[in-house]
Amino acid sequence: MAIVETHDLTKKFNGRKAVNRLNLPIEDEEIFGLLASNGARTKTAIGLISTILYQTGGTATIGGYDIRGQPKEVRQIIGVVPQEVSLYDNLTAAENIEYFGKLHGMKGKRLHNRVNKLLKLIQLQDRANDRVKTFSSGMKDRLNLAVSLVHAPRVLFLDEPTTGLDPQARLAVWKMIQQLRAGGITILLTTHYMEEADYLCDRVAIMNNGKIIALGSPEELKRSIGKLEIIKVKATGIPNALLSKLRKLKGTKKVVRTSEGLRILTPTADALLGRIVSLITSGGVSIDSLDVVHPTLEDVFIKLTGRVLRD
Repeated sequence: MAIVETHDLTKKFNGRKAVNRLNLPIEDEEIFGLLASNGARTKTAIGLISTILYQTGGTATIGGYDIRGQPKEVRQIIGVVPQEVSLYDNLTAAENIEYFGKLHGMKGKRLHNRVNKLLKLIQLQDRANDRVKTFSSGMKDRLNLAVSLVHAPRVLFLDEPTTGLDPQARLAVWKMIQQLRAGGITILLTTHYMEEADYLCDRVAIMNNGKIIALGSPEELKRSIGKLEIIKVKATGIPNALLSKLRKLKGTKKVVRTSEGLRILTPTADALLGRIVSLITSGGVSIDSLDVVHPTLEDVFIKLTGRVLRD
């Protein structure tokens, strides 16, 4: 059963559609990923659904409440964790959670118990009385999550929750997200880490130019690109002229730049390897490594949009 439903939800800025007729059914207790090459579009989508922004057209419901007709009721059952940390540095961890709890009308024993439970969840019970200004960025991110949970929301919006975190801190946040879902919370997640979406999400929607162009489980989406193989080239200094030549090679479906070099989508990797190596080396570029790998969500995104997740 869908707890979040959007119906042709649209937002224009200066006549341009940032979100274009968004139709999403998000199931109860689901981790749902929303991916786009432009992070501003996913932020806008979250802003609309969470009642922060006013829509140009369409509507949405959360838990049966309309985002415009019943915004107060919607806000009582949602939590929003922005990418930017919204904490008070001169307050302690416990005081920050208490403050946000009081904003939701909580007090007394109920609030005290909730603060202790959340500090345990984010593994900061031993730092409960320390000021936030002494915390690392990872600790602040976990506390930022806790303050959004103080009123026990049914739906949680997470906007790129692990950006800038080291691998260990990222894994800790992934574990907490899974614990929250196990506790009955529905989660809408935006991320520019494809492995994060693949690992966490039950379903993923891919946006391009404000529209949903694909929706399904990570495995369904990976199967949807057919029997393509991926040639992963690690190299630096690849000129545009060489990129153009590679794209003209017979058998290549997509060739895109990545932070490490290139990803080349093809149904015939073995047949192309020699020609690709020859073209690259004759163009004066040194290849650090070359591998044929299985398709990932990143490759689905590349095939559908022609771009990597975050250009």
